[in-house]
Amino acid sequence: MSQRRHSSPTSSSSNIVSSDQTPELFSHYPYWAECFGTAPFLPMSREEMDQLGWDSCDIILVNGDAYVDHPSFGVAVVGRLLESQGFRVGVICQPDWNNPEEFMKLGKPNFYFGVSAGNMDSLINKYTADLKVRSEDAYTPNGESDKRPDRAVIVYSQKIREVYKDVPIVVGGIEASLRRIAQYDYWSDQVRRSVLIDSGADILLYGNAERAIVELTHAMANGRKVEDITELRGTAFVRQTPPSGWTEIDSSRIDWPGQIDAIPNPYEMKEANTSDCASNNNKAPEGEDPDVMPVRIVPMPLQRKTDLDPDTTYIRLPSFDKVRNDSALYAHASRVLHQESNPYNARPLMQKHGSQEVWVNPPPIPLETDEMDSVFGFAYQRIPHPSYGEARIPAYDMIRFSVNIMRGCFGGCTFCSITEHEGRIIQSRSQESIIHEIEEIRDKVPGFTGTISDLGGPTANMYRLNCKSESILKSCRRLSCVFPGICKNLETSHKHTTELYRAARALPGVKRIAIASGLRYDLAVEDPEYVRELVTHHVGGLLKIAPEHTEKNVLTKMMKPGMGTYDNFKRMFDKFSKEAGKEQYLVPYFIAAHPGTENSDMMNLALWLKKQKMRVDQVQTFYPSPMSLATAMYHSERNPLQRMSYKTKKITIPRDINQRRLQKAFLRYHDERNWPMLREELKQMGRSDLIGKGPNALIPAEDAPSGRTPRPGYKAKGRGTSSGQGQKSGVKKSSGQKSRQGQNAPTGKKANARPGASKPKTSNPNAAKPKRMRKLK
Repeated sequence: MSQRRHSSPTSSSSNIVSSDQTPELFSHYPYWAECFGTAPFLPMSREEMDQLGWDSCDIILVNGDAYVDHPSFGVAVVGRLLESQGFRVGVICQPDWNNPEEFMKLGKPNFYFGVSAGNMDSLINKYTADLKVRSEDAYTPNGESDKRPDRAVIVYSQKIREVYKDVPIVVGGIEASLRRIAQYDYWSDQVRRSVLIDSGADILLYGNAERAIVELTHAMANGRKVEDITELRGTAFVRQTPPSGWTEIDSSRIDWPGQIDAIPNPYEMKEANTSDCASNNNKAPEGEDPDVMPVRIVPMPLQRKTDLDPDTTYIRLPSFDKVRNDSALYAHASRVLHQESNPYNARPLMQKHGSQEVWVNPPPIPLETDEMDSVFGFAYQRIPHPSYGEARIPAYDMIRFSVNIMRGCFGGCTFCSITEHEGRIIQSRSQESIIHEIEEIRDKVPGFTGTISDLGGPTANMYRLNCKSESILKSCRRLSCVFPGICKNLETSHKHTTELYRAARALPGVKRIAIASGLRYDLAVEDPEYVRELVTHHVGGLLKIAPEHTEKNVLTKMMKPGMGTYDNFKRMFDKFSKEAGKEQYLVPYFIAAHPGTENSDMMNLALWLKKQKMRVDQVQTFYPSPMSLATAMYHSERNPLQRMSYKTKKITIPRDINQRRLQKAFLRYHDERNWPMLREELKQMGRSDLIGKGPNALIPAEDAPSGRTPRPGYKAKGRGTSSGQGQKSGVKKSSGQKSRQGQNAPTGKKANARPGASKPKTSNPNAAKPKRMRKLK
């Protein structure tokens, strides 16, 4: 195999910190400003800085959320972490982006501005899946909307650059994290550049960035320039050329030809007709410095046939211009990105944007348990900043009595972006740390009545579930540990979670421990004792789970288990509920209009709901969040779970607004306002047998004049007895509150069903009217 080389006099070797040399989070000697001590709240004004005796801030965090000093809010975690390292940290929250003075009220920071949109992506926070403006911003005092701009990271960064041209800008948080390379933007219906390019930031920190931000800040405090700090994991930055001495795996194309020859090197500067421009080895010529060796380029199909040094190998993705104009290449780039997600074996990625290169270092090494304990153990006040007075912050109300026990998710659901941000390796706190936080809530948080609203995280039951083998973990490239089946190397015993639940509910002053995070029932069935503990003591009548769909065609594209697993869990749930003397129900969540979903799939799901005597509540359609695999499906009409080719069969995408509404209507087949469109579709599908009367009918042949006629063949469970009615109504309110929280979640794309539910709360009265999906610029 021939390979082409080039010299790059302006670039230098980039030695990324290896996984076995990662510094401990608190290994640095604190910065000199440690002498000022811990601030009651991170200052938001010059007056607060004066009270603390500060003449300046070392770092100023600009954030799209209200400042709540609580470990569930990113700005508080990052601020308190940097404070523990001895730095003075100020906060500018929800500034008026039309007023430059808002970004100057704390003065000029000594090191950098840290910019984040907040706990949520600013666009998902503002718009529904149908691109309608939400009525409430949960992270703003009194739920007011329009307190943050669309694409907040870009806007904030550009405004800071206008007033402080020479101050470095560091961007992070979920909005920046999911836009580190070129990404499909649902709101404008186009592929956009990396947020690094559009924002003009100096460096991007992605994922849970505690390690990166500590190392970056100490390096800058020691006099290093931000543009020279290129070795940190979990970072992305712009460079002009690749680093010298590295090997490039060229993954910028698909459908390689049968005969693969040497690739012309775009960086090579040679005269025309120059011979001997390629080399077959990776050794420095005699007398040359190995640190300034030229780059070697290897075509992707030949990477396994070539001896590569993993410490000096990167992958070239298709350029921004290519993925913008070629959706198949976009799907391919998404596939490569997800395959390079294990921090122990991932390689750097590089993607050309015009004349610039966006370089993405491998993901950060997960925090150890003692480091997690320290991060959650800072001196948080656990309340909003006093400047908000009595204003209500809805997101704080949702979580003030809840405890985050872990990070990460190895489920790999294609519609979810959590794994692209937090990673697939579970990072868990110790039981002692969690119990201490519950005691802090009990003793200090105003309004505590004895109920902990949740012990969870991205999922309820992945606490301390990790790979049994460290060597297998470090070499694994699976996108999911539980699909298509549970990996035999995954620890599935929930004994640590069960022990935690029991220890928590035994605390004096704690009356109840609720579990509100979504449950992975495919994992739960592996440990019946955990299910018994959960059902007996921690379910308040309804337990939400997420089968997402019933049809294999859709479930395989979601990377979700089949309905047989759901049936197994339901039998176990019903058994333990009966043993506990409780009448309890499962609340399944579903997604409408997921990529690959045919109308017939939604019809079969509706028939399953009817058979189960369930009514769907709070229907939402698939929301294409940045960087998820399902979003790549939505944009490209191809399945990136399979190897990409231009001959790859395209999949069905419910993209048209009328089709999306139709699929939502199947989930709410019992709502008479949906019957006209369902009748028309069922006739086109040749399923007129589902229209009419009788137990096999899905919808009636005629509309009900009063709007109160029960749907055909329906007999609600639990009706007719005051005890059953009363018990369900007793949990109805809390379920509704949690549903509203789910609407504001980054992955809020689901619908949930309630057994024997009464008249539907919400529906779309304009569902039958044709309307085009608008674009947001």
